[in-house]
Amino acid sequence: MAQFLIKGGTVVDGTLAPAFAADVRVDGERIVEIGKNLDARPGEEVFDASGCYVTPGFIEAHTHYDSTMWWQPELDPLPGYGATTIVMGNCGFSAAPLADDKAAQMEMIKIFSFFEDIPLEPFMQHLPFDWRKWSEYRKSMVEKVKMPLNYTTYVGHIAIRIAVMGAEAWNRVSTADERAKMAELLEDALQAGALGLSTNLLDHDGENRPIPTLVSDDAEFEALFEVLQRYPAATFQCIIDVALMRDNGDQQIERIAGLLKGRGIRVQFTGAGPTSEYQNYRVEQMRDLVARLRGEGIDVWPGYTHVPLSAQVSIYRSLLFAQSNDYVWHEAVLAEGDAAKEAVLRDPDWRARARESWDTKIYPQSPMANPHMLLLTKVGSENGTGGPFGLTLKDYAEQLGVHASDAAAEWLLRNGVNSAIRMAPLPMNDDAVAVQVRDPKSLGNVNDCGAHLQMLCGSGENVIYLTKFVRDKQLITLEEAIHTMTGKIAEHFFLQDIGEVKLGKRADLVVFDLNEIEQRDMEKRYDVDDGKGGMMWRYTRPAAPMRLTMVNGVPIFRDGAYTGAKPGEYLEARVENGPASIAAE
Repeated sequence: MAQFLIKGGTVVDGTLAPAFAADVRVDGERIVEIGKNLDARPGEEVFDASGCYVTPGFIEAHTHYDSTMWWQPELDPLPGYGATTIVMGNCGFSAAPLADDKAAQMEMIKIFSFFEDIPLEPFMQHLPFDWRKWSEYRKSMVEKVKMPLNYTTYVGHIAIRIAVMGAEAWNRVSTADERAKMAELLEDALQAGALGLSTNLLDHDGENRPIPTLVSDDAEFEALFEVLQRYPAATFQCIIDVALMRDNGDQQIERIAGLLKGRGIRVQFTGAGPTSEYQNYRVEQMRDLVARLRGEGIDVWPGYTHVPLSAQVSIYRSLLFAQSNDYVWHEAVLAEGDAAKEAVLRDPDWRARARESWDTKIYPQSPMANPHMLLLTKVGSENGTGGPFGLTLKDYAEQLGVHASDAAAEWLLRNGVNSAIRMAPLPMNDDAVAVQVRDPKSLGNVNDCGAHLQMLCGSGENVIYLTKFVRDKQLITLEEAIHTMTGKIAEHFFLQDIGEVKLGKRADLVVFDLNEIEQRDMEKRYDVDDGKGGMMWRYTRPAAPMRLTMVNGVPIFRDGAYTGAKPGEYLEARVENGPASIAAE
């Protein structure tokens, strides 16, 4: 293993301690020395960090690389944005466990593919599905997938439910026997090193069916919690609906918190820290609710976003319309092939129903309800020539003298049905973000990177803490920004071996010049296998760039480019007094 001396930098160690000037020595995969004016040893590579900060590697706390890592293991563009660990298995979705029944297997695959906008064809082609239990999935993943970043994952409640109940998971509560089988599957996952359990109380599918976990009764949750509470390092994630669709997140929190009381399980309520301006009416209520539950002894961590809600309005493969309660435009998404999609967009009867849907059905915060914020751009155009570009959908509708829904259809027809209309970011409540950053028990750096490939969720959003909130607006300190992306996330997940620049910790490190980095604009890249012999596109970004991103002592990004190295390992949480602080394969 190589030896490195990162020399001349300013260390921000991930603990909220003030920044300090120091050199950092790495031997193998560990940090072995931190101090001023360290001398280089024979054979040691010196990396000049003058004028730069040296920090722990950033932890992506909410990703969906569970499937895409099998065909895009480089995790582009994360290495160039300083990410060194990804957390997967979120929102109740995981690739395991898996039923023996083929129909039930397809239920799991289709639900994952639909809700995370991940193409079904490469999902089917590249995942070996040589597992049934989660423990078998981990073994296959560790043996067959090599990535630049470390990784860890929840087991998904949705996957467990479908593995036991098949298609009936959508329709009814579980029996006592089925609950016992679910508990066994969860036990298998936690024994094998799953991070914890994730569930979803938010989503409805393209037919407006509540997701299977919304059908789960209290007895089912209690059976799973009885297993969770036997594993002190296991955490529970619950996705709730706060000002998104049905806006009943407070009721969902009250229900789950009541079932958790007295169990000692750490719970992350993702969405309980609203930070967009359109959610302002919920901010104080959620803070008060979280404070009350903490006072009742429940270990509550609100999950929050530091970036605005944004989207790409596309009919290629998208759940956006269904999630916005627009099941008329969703018909265009479901139409197979370009010709079929074009036929839908041209149909006068469909156009009339689509106008009515936009006027009476869609949620007010949805992109379609805000045509003044929908941007017609060349980068979103399939053919790059149809135009017009540089104006909003509202402007285009007024130019044509038609309804905004008709204008959207016309623009997609002119530019190709694989085009996307870009939504300008909704305004943020930056002060609410700063409050969450300073909450010692909140979970930030939450995004959906690895999913929604034609929407570009998540990738590169981490640096906004550093640019917008620290450098530009000075709403938080650099120490707070680094802590919220590193040490605090590691603490939440009981990942004792990462998240800090400390002796003996893993050498997951980032070196950057605060004046050089930016969240770069999106660009299209045709590099996703469509499973049919061709390639489809996704959005990505050029690197921030970081000067250096190091995982387990190995540079994965330097000199402005990904190095090609894949030193990432599976990380398994442990409590401090357990048999080990962290295990890795």
